Amino acid sequence: MVGHKAQNKYHARDLDPSKLPKGRKPENQQKKSIRCNTCGNYISEGTKFNSRKEDAVGENYFEEQILRFYFKCPKCSVELVMRTDPQNSDYVVEAGARRNFEPWRNEDKELDEENKKREAEENGDNKKSLENRTRDSKREMNNDATNVSDDDKWKALEREHKVAVKEKSIQEEDEATLKSVVFHNSKDYVRR
Repeated sequence: MVGHKAQNKYHARDLDPSKLPKGRKPENQQKKSIRCNTCGNYISEGTKFNSRKEDAVGENYFEEQILRFYFKCPKCSVELVMRTDPQNSDYVVEAGARRNFEPWRNEDKELDEENKKREAEENGDNKKSLENRTRDSKREMNNDATNVSDDDKWKALEREHKVAVKEKSIQEEDEATLKSVVFHNSKDYVRR
């Protein structure tokens, strides 16, 4: 007998389907898509293409090779070129099209607005300016502390361990010396 697809699945007796999470993406999330510069056709994420792939010569992100893809617009057959961007877990459109939504542009706009607001607050207020600079320096120090590589962390832990071992051995030597001095003094006291 040929194996058949299982038609039944086990469901617990206390299963409440209304409490199961829905498999939907958040509504405010933009879908990644590009627009052909020649014909204006929108090409959304997930569209399948026959493409030519090549390594971007001399471009690496750590040890990961950056790839370049060449494919044609489904409507006008003009060649489009995209490159992977592993640093941002994204892609970059190099030729023939442009992106509709680029998340870093929103971040840049927000930073510009924040900087303008901050400059307006600081205008003539030395105390506010000093507070903002202090906050920035604390943020930079926190970022520097979190950006330390794992190797540096291990080296620092090894140094701390070596120092602790050395301090412990010195302390043990001091205690042994102190005990011997006390022991010798107690012998002298008993002999008298």
